[in-house]
Amino acid sequence: MRRTSRVGMKREAVIDPSLEKTLLSLHAAMNLGSFWKAVQQLLAAAIPHRLIGLMLQPNPILPLIARWTLPMADGFFAADPLKSYVAGRPREKFVRICDVFSNRSSLMRSALYRRYMAPQRCRHGVVLFFWRSQRLICVIAILRTATQGDLSPAEMKLLQHLYPQFLTALDRLRSLEREHLARMAFEEFLSRLPLPTMLLRWNLKLIYQNRAARDFCAIWEKGPEEAQLMKATSPVPAEILDRCRLLKQQWTHAQHPIAEQTDFKEERVHHPRSPHLRATLHLKQLSSIGVARPHFLIECEDLRRQVAPHAGSASSHLPHLAQLTSREQEVARLVCEGRSNQEIADDACLTLPTVKKHLHAIFRKLEVPSRSRLITLMR
Repeated sequence: MRRTSRVGMKREAVIDPSLEKTLLSLHAAMNLGSFWKAVQQLLAAAIPHRLIGLMLQPNPILPLIARWTLPMADGFFAADPLKSYVAGRPREKFVRICDVFSNRSSLMRSALYRRYMAPQRCRHGVVLFFWRSQRLICVIAILRTATQGDLSPAEMKLLQHLYPQFLTALDRLRSLEREHLARMAFEEFLSRLPLPTMLLRWNLKLIYQNRAARDFCAIWEKGPEEAQLMKATSPVPAEILDRCRLLKQQWTHAQHPIAEQTDFKEERVHHPRSPHLRATLHLKQLSSIGVARPHFLIECEDLRRQVAPHAGSASSHLPHLAQLTSREQEVARLVCEGRSNQEIADDACLTLPTVKKHLHAIFRKLEVPSRSRLITLMR
């Protein structure tokens, strides 16, 4: 019984092994460019053709994307009677060009043939339609010359086997794009945080670091003056990595590493020569039953900024001002002391236009519309 089943599976019309390499490229596609290239390679190895076209519109509010292997006039995928034919048969997967017309003569007289097919010396073709929730998201057109002839039953059967492969690759492409957009939005949000933040994997590989954290690492390694002059990137400080390794050992040897909380331990590391530079390490895991090992969330601080230069004044140590330059911090402090623009210019030895320029930068970075809102934010 088992042997019969294996024989049956072997006799089943499966995709030709010669297409395996191109199929791997299709499923490895990371973006539209690599997907389109993989489609061309796969169909070139599978079916003789004159040219291939691709229409993609994963988002209905965005314009459709059209690609052809040879120059083609615009509008093929929206041309009648092909568009009307598909509209009357929602969720149709395969449409031969000849099926759209009553006979060969009507095809030859049609605008579709004269505008799109005849200039490419094509007589036959098949179009693959891909749907999601009754919405057309992708079309692949395969056009052939009169010599190549219409697609045979064997070729149509091969396309039926390839169809789910294309659909799976499209779904993966959509998922990758969604994850990429979410990650970009998250990174953009984090990059605006004034608190320097880093994220390390269990193997201590850096996977995220906002701009403030890059500056912090440079100051830790080179000091504030050299870091400002060189503008070079610095690695995660060795003292922080050593403390992460210690946390790893503690987590590994603990009988119940996570228990019911996602925060296992918090450690603080100070710079060996500049104790005002401090990093707080958090060992994070997604859930108490997660199979993945934790990550390290590292929050960095410059404690000198937490000492007010003038008692009672709204000064640059506040977290909101961490994203301002030192000159902008000085201007913001003078604004909060009630100084006018001319008084700020006199105190800071600046010209009046320069003060106004700094104020515009402060309002933009802190997203406040006026001096009064700035004073309220700082208090």
